[in-house]
Amino acid sequence: MESDRILVVDDDARIRQMLIRYFEDNGYRVHAVSNGSAMRAELAKAPYAAVFLDLVLPNGENGLELLRELRNTSDVPVLMLTGQDDVTDKVVGLEVGADDYIAKPFHLRELLARLRTVLRRRASTTLPSRAFAHEEESLVFDGWRLDLARRRLTAPSGGDVPLTTGEFDMLLVFVRNAGRVLSRETLMDQTRNRNLEAFDRAIDAQIVRLRKKIEVDPKAPALIQSVRGVGYVFTGQLSRP
Repeated sequence: MESDRILVVDDDARIRQMLIRYFEDNGYRVHAVSNGSAMRAELAKAPYAAVFLDLVLPNGENGLELLRELRNTSDVPVLMLTGQDDVTDKVVGLEVGADDYIAKPFHLRELLARLRTVLRRRASTTLPSRAFAHEEESLVFDGWRLDLARRRLTAPSGGDVPLTTGEFDMLLVFVRNAGRVLSRETLMDQTRNRNLEAFDRAIDAQIVRLRKKIEVDPKAPALIQSVRGVGYVFTGQLSRP
């Protein structure tokens, strides 16, 4: 993945040009398109470090639907752009798998800071620190294997289980803190590494999705258990890879 390539998907030509100029002035290579078809074509041609995706696009296209589609094939970081500062829309975006959510009008310096935060978080989870490099190339629990370098989850049966960026980051936090009760605020901080108000619904919804992928019975979870009034605890048994 090219660490300096950014894709902007927005139907407003003024915003596209503004973001191209600003981010290129800050050392990024930027390509901008106006609709979902052009986004698909561009992502098929070249790797990108991140995508800025508008919530409302022309011809009835919906940014959240495009994000859902994208998450079926890619974990590229996505920062949603919207003209509505609506908490419900924000929660839905985070639930679907957005890495950040920015309301218009935005300050360009804040947009740059948000992008850098997302990219730092991705780098820190993709490349393990030296302290964990040897002992945490992969983590194994109850027959599952979490490969840190490849960001891949393998089931006890041997098959790969696709995870979004947010799901992988959350599972990694849980596994590294096995047996410790984690509040929603802690989970938001550890998985997003930024100071935002913690959206309980977004955290809960992401855990519901994660349970569907790793639990034998998601309605009676054995690995990620709820602690009423506090948060969640991971009860999986870790073993050597």
